[in-house]
Amino acid sequence: MDRAALEREMAALHPRSFGWALACCRWDRQEAEDVLQTAYLKLLEGRARFGERATFKTFLFAVIRKTAADRRRRKLVATLGLLRLKARTGAAPDPTVPVHPDVLRIRAALSALAARQREVLDLVFYHDLTIEQAALVMGVSLGAARVHYERGKKRLAERLR
Repeated sequence: MDRAALEREMAALHPRSFGWALACCRWDRQEAEDVLQTAYLKLLEGRARFGERATFKTFLFAVIRKTAADRRRRKLVATLGLLRLKARTGAAPDPTVPVHPDVLRIRAALSALAARQREVLDLVFYHDLTIEQAALVMGVSLGAARVHYERGKKRLAERLR
C-alpha cells in the first residue's frame, strides 16, 4: 500500500481508531492521543507493515493495541519509582473528575471482566468488528475469541443486573 492510500485509510478510520485507543488506554484521553499518534508513526515510517492478511481496520487496531500495551509496560516501570517517592513524601493522589453514575457503573462492570473478555466485547460492540477480526487484533485463535466473547457477555449481563 502506498503512502497516499495509507493516509486515506488512516483518515477514514480515525474516529474508530481513537475510540479503540481510548478503550486500550482505560479512557485516558491524553494517553489515547499519544498511543494513536505513535501507532500512526509506526505505519508511516514503515515500522508496522500492512501484509493484507486481514482488513486494514483489523491490522490498524492490532497496531494500536500493541502500542498501548508497550506504553503501559514502560509507564509501569516509571510509575513504580514515583509510587516509592510518594510513599516517602506522603503526597495525596490527584482528585478525580466527576463522571455520570451510569458511565461509572458500566465501566466498573467492564473492568471486572477478564482483560480478554473486555477487549473482545469492545472490539465487537463498539468497533463493529466480527469475532474473527477481533481474534486477529487480539492475537488469539478464533475459538478462544468466541469463548471470551460468550463468557464476557454473560458476566457483563450479570454485573449490570
